[in-house]
Formats: sequence, C-alpha cells, structure tokens
Amino acid sequence: MLINGQDFSPEKVREIQAMIERDPVVSRRGLSLRVCEWLDWKSPNGRWKEMSCRVALLKLQRQGLLELPQCHAMACKELRRHGEARPSDSVNPVCCSLDALGGVDLVAIDNRWNGAAKTWKALMRTHHYLGAGPLCGSQMRYLIRSASYGWLGGLAFSAAAWQLGPRDRWIGWSAEARREHLVQVVCNSRFLILPQVHVPNLASHILAVAAGRLGRDWVERYGVTPVLLETFVERDRFAGTCYRAANWQYLGTTQGRGRQDRSRMARVPIKDIYVYPLAPSFREILRGPTPVSTAVVKCPRRQADPEEVWPEEEFGQIDLGDQRLTNRLVTIVGDFLARPERSIPKACQSRARTKAVYRFLDHPGIDMEKILKPHYQATLERLREEKVILAVQDTTTLNYTAHPSVQNLGPIGYRLEKGVGLILHDTMAYSPDGVALGLLHAQCWARDPEDFGKKRRRHELPIEQKESHKWLTSFRQVAEAQKQCPKTVFVSVGDREADIYELFALADQGESNPKLLVRASHDRLLGEGQGHLWDRVAQQEISGIQELNIPRKGSRPARVARLQIRFAQVSLTAPARKAKLRDLSLWAVLAREADPPAGVEPLEWMLLTTMAVNSFEQAVEKLAWYTIRWQIEVFHRTLKTGCKIEDRQLGTADRIETCLAIDMVVAWRIVHLVRLGRKVPNVSCEIYFEEAQWKALVAYLTRNPTPPEKPPTLREAIRMVGQLGGHLGRKTDGEPGTESLWTGLQRLDDMTAMYKVMTGIGVPHVKKPTVSSKPDYG
Repeated sequence: MLINGQDFSPEKVREIQAMIERDPVVSRRGLSLRVCEWLDWKSPNGRWKEMSCRVALLKLQRQGLLELPQCHAMACKELRRHGEARPSDSVNPVCCSLDALGGVDLVAIDNRWNGAAKTWKALMRTHHYLGAGPLCGSQMRYLIRSASYGWLGGLAFSAAAWQLGPRDRWIGWSAEARREHLVQVVCNSRFLILPQVHVPNLASHILAVAAGRLGRDWVERYGVTPVLLETFVERDRFAGTCYRAANWQYLGTTQGRGRQDRSRMARVPIKDIYVYPLAPSFREILRGPTPVSTAVVKCPRRQADPEEVWPEEEFGQIDLGDQRLTNRLVTIVGDFLARPERSIPKACQSRARTKAVYRFLDHPGIDMEKILKPHYQATLERLREEKVILAVQDTTTLNYTAHPSVQNLGPIGYRLEKGVGLILHDTMAYSPDGVALGLLHAQCWARDPEDFGKKRRRHELPIEQKESHKWLTSFRQVAEAQKQCPKTVFVSVGDREADIYELFALADQGESNPKLLVRASHDRLLGEGQGHLWDRVAQQEISGIQELNIPRKGSRPARVARLQIRFAQVSLTAPARKAKLRDLSLWAVLAREADPPAGVEPLEWMLLTTMAVNSFEQAVEKLAWYTIRWQIEVFHRTLKTGCKIEDRQLGTADRIETCLAIDMVVAWRIVHLVRLGRKVPNVSCEIYFEEAQWKALVAYLTRNPTPPEKPPTLREAIRMVGQLGGHLGRKTDGEPGTESLWTGLQRLDDMTAMYKVMTGIGVPHVKKPTVSSKPDYG
C-alpha cells in the first residue's frame, strides 16, 4: 500500500503495531519519529518526514490496519503568548505610484515566535478571507514592506496539491513521476495587499519579486529546487488580474473539491488555476528521474541575527517551562555567535538585552544540562548517517583567579597557589576526517578545597570517588548515543589520562558497546607470560613505515617523521588492588619514529584499543583516528581565546556554568566552519554564508561594489574571512585557523550591516530600485 510516497506492506504494518505494543505510552509524534528512523524516511534536506509519517499512520488507523496510541492533550502554546501584534503599522491610506513607495522588500519569516511572524498572522487574520492557516506541508511566509510606508501586506507559499487534473495533464507526467517530483511544485497559498493600499501594478510587481526569490529561500530551507509555482484564485471573489499581469498562465478550474472531500460533495467554491514556471526545462525536470537534493552538506549555516534559523532550530524545542525563556535563549545564542569574543554587554549591544542575559543566567530552573540537552539531540541527528564517529573526551581548566569576587570556585592546579576556577570535561563527536559534528556530553565542577591532596590517597579510594570517574561517566553517555544510532560505530578516544583499567573493563562488556581507543600511559603487566606492555609490542616485527608531516613549532622546522608501526594482541592483568576485575584482551599499536633529527626527541605513541588490529592498514587507521583527538584541544582554545569564557564576570560558578553551555555551542560552530572549509572546499559558500555576507566580503576585499554573478566557493570565502582576521594567505601559511576566523567573522558582521544599509537590504528608510529583475516585466 503506497501512502505519501512510502510503501506500507503488511509486514511493515505488523512491525509498527508491535512497536506500539512494546511501548503503549509512546506519543504519536514519538512513534512517527521511530517509524521514520526505521524506514529511513527522510526529506531531501535530511530531516525525518515526521508529519508525512503521522498522516500515513492516521490513514492506516482509519482503514483498521493499526491501533494508534491515544493523543496526548497538549496546551496550545500560541494561546499563552503575550503581546499580539497589531494588524498593521500602516493605518493611513497609501495612494501613490509604485516608485513613490520608496522600494518594496520581502521580509522572510524564519522564526515562528518572533515579531514578524506575529505581524504576519495578525494581518492575515484581520484582512485575508482564508485567515492565517494552518498551511499545508513545507512553507515559506513573507511580509511585504515599503521603505516609506511600512507593512503593505504578506504572502505565503506551501505544499502543492496532491492531485490536480488540469495541471497534471498540462505537465504530462505519470502518476509515478508526480509522486517523485511533486516536492518541486510550490503553491502560492496566501497573497494579501492591505485594503488601504492603492498602488497601481504593486501586486504584479510583488509576484515577480517573490518568484525571483523563492527558489533560493526554498533550497536553503528544504534542500529542494522548486521549478513550478501554482495558485488558486476563487473566481467569485477575484479576477486574477495581477497573476495574469505577472505572466502566470491560466490552466482551467477546480471541481469544487477540497483536500478532505473524500465523499465528492464538491462543497467548496470553484477556483481558477494559475501556474508560473521557474525553469525553462521544467517539464523535462518534472518528468525525469528522482530529484537529487541540493543540500550538498548537512551543516547548519552561521547566522548573526538572533532571529535567524540556526539558533531557533538548535534550541527552539528546549523545555525550560516557559516559552519566553526559550525565546530568550535563542536571542542570546544569536548575540554570542555574532560577537563571540566580546563581553556580554558588547555582544548584546543594548542595556535591555544585557539585563535579560543576566536574569536568564540567574534563573533557578536553568542549568548547563538543560541548555545542552537539545544540542545533544541535534548532534545525534547529524550522526545517524555516519559510518564511524570518534567521540573524543578531554579535560580542561577554566581559570578565574583574576576574578576573586566569583563565588563557589575551587583549586585547578596541583598546588593551592596555582589558582581557582572550574574543571570542564567534555565529549565532542568528530567524523574520521576531523569535522566536529557537535557535543555529546559535558561535565563541569569545582573541586572542594577541603579534598585537596586526595591524589595521595588514590589507591585507597574506589573509582566512583575519584575525579577520574569522569571518563566512565562520559563513556556511558557515548554508549547511550550508540543505542540511538545503531548503524554508526562509535569510538571513544582519550589521551594518556584515560589509561584507566576500569574504563577498559566497562568498554569490554559487550559487542553493542562503543569501541575504545586510548593512548597508553602505564607499562602494564600482561598475562599469559607476555611480560610488560612496551617490551611485548616492541618485540613484534615492523609491519610497515608510516610517514607523518610534523608542522613547524617555534624555531623547530617542519619535518616528515617516519614511524615504524608494530601491533600485537595483548592480555592485560587486573591490578593487584583491583582483584575483582577480570583480565582483558586488547590490541596494542606502537608507532615509534626512526632516525629523528639530532637533538629532537623521537615521536612515540602506544595505543590500546578494543578493536581488532590484524594488519598494517588497520593499525594506521587507528593512528589516524587518534590524531583527531588534537581537534578537541583546538575547541578548548577557541572556547577560551575566541569566546573569552574565562573573562566572563558573572559572580557565581552556577552562572558561569550556564553561560559556558551557550559558549560551548558557539565555539563548536566556529570550529565546524574551519574544518568544513577543508572537507568540501569547492561547494558554494551559500551553504554557510547568507547572500549579504558574501557580497559584503567580496566588495570589501576587491574594492568593487558590484558583486559577481556567481558566489565564491566555501574555501575562497573562508580564506577571505581569514584575511579579515589577519591571515596572510601565503602559500606557506596553510588554511586560516580558528583564531583568524573568529576575528574575521566579527569584522564581517559589521561590514554586512553596513552593506545592507548601503544597498537597502532590510533597511526601511533606504530606497531600493523598484524595477523588476525580470527583463520582460512591464
């Protein structure tokens, strides 16, 4: 049975019913997400088709094939929101020519909670005969704004009609082609010019502007390129003159049946059908093979405006008990991301926003774990399609000795006079080529000064009472992530501090557990008469030579190190003080530099892993994976130097921890951009930079106000941003690092704001050209 493009065989239906019986209290949304994951049912932009799945499940229930769990009653958040927008900012009649409007702009609504969304709904509820919705499926909403008169109206685009006789015959596609390509047809479902606005040719001009812009916005949001627009004009109300003037084509009329008219009663008004092709070869595209998503890389775009898409998507679903707190968090993240290295007042740029940040950080119901929870979930979504994920753990200290007024801090060194601060132990998910995909876990605490010196009693204490228990805690969180991503192999990676026998024992508890890869610190005693670890592996034959490029460091020149690779399966004997633990069988890989330069200490790594190593290639693979561990140190440096977390003056450790959660996500975004530019350098920079950003960047560096027709590649844009941050870009300099990028991004934000002022983008008092971009318009 084919429903919403998905085949539901009897076997699949029985399995879905079994899911419900195994968890009878599951919500319908939770069930639909599980079914999507099981069927790998995704939209072209990589997101689960949860709404399509819910519709399909309801259809199966109506046919008696499923018995869904009862709907959970949910309070309508929209009814609890305060401050409903006014129907219009323009109360006086507007009677002038199109030129006299001072430019007409479309304002895209990216956040359903912001003021623009409220204004759009208020306008539609007050003046449109269909109201504000809800709209069907994928959708984009716009407000129409005049530089001189404010809001003039609004329009919206949503999913196309599933079946439409005149349109389908005009295209000439088969039922199968329609199912595959319907996502590339978009319906203009709302169009409103306020009744007090009387401007000749305004409506057709707006339709032309919208047709030119929608394709880019739709690709950015949904990863699909639309090639055809459609709309329905109720013939008893309107003549469709503006659509004809904008070169929309009339195809015929509907039969008076709506989407829900299963009994063919035809009780809705007859409507005229108009279409507008967005591509010359639209018929060939709609009749052709399955469309390929234009979302080249699944990565969140950087947005400097706190009301833009990314912060809302990353944190918009967080449950803080009050939607106003969620909105505030989204705003804070946007402010911090736009100006990561600045103090809170300078990042917020207003006294009111600054006070709101301090109140938010002081809220008793908000802490680090609550803020990071939605980010953890977003990270898991990014990991589901990866074959291997390296979950790198590491510890760093946050030094607040320079801020003695901060309360509840603890010692951070091995001596009390070394200073006070907090300890942070986090786990970051990386792809095997080093792209940071998000945090999986974070722990932050202050040491108790009364426990200082506990290290001398470390052999007397159980692991649960030691600070080293942090490694086991984070490993268990990685194990939870492994359960939610069964198709992905998780490898927990740690440095020499993670050489803990209890950690090896925890990782060896089952095949479903994550794998473990740790650099050895102790020359452990081996069982079965194998002697000690280093001697045992060093006695093995050299399996091969691996060359490693060592970068220049200070006065030490760069060099190519030739590493001799040896490996062996070893049996670890439990320490004498831990007799309750069993012996373990692991694999060891030894990489030792042969013939280092005079006066240079040779490189040597001994790695222990729960993964089998039976060849030179497998040994080199584990070495390559361990080198990714260095990336988390880059993340920590970005957090401290770029986001200035150690300069936050927040009074208490609790406030610092809450702020740290936000800064950690911002620092991840910066690190992500650096690696992304090296992984997919030749894709368009539009996957990360908005249009005004890259145009401002190119205009500033080329001293040419006319932007190129084609945007630069991501690598080119990143190098230009690095140049703003001080990166010289010489052949020997390599690619820009995090420090030059965060400095360049901050400068780019100011340039973008000025570029928008000079070009009139998003600035109501600056006039823009009123001539349509279409050469045949008018």
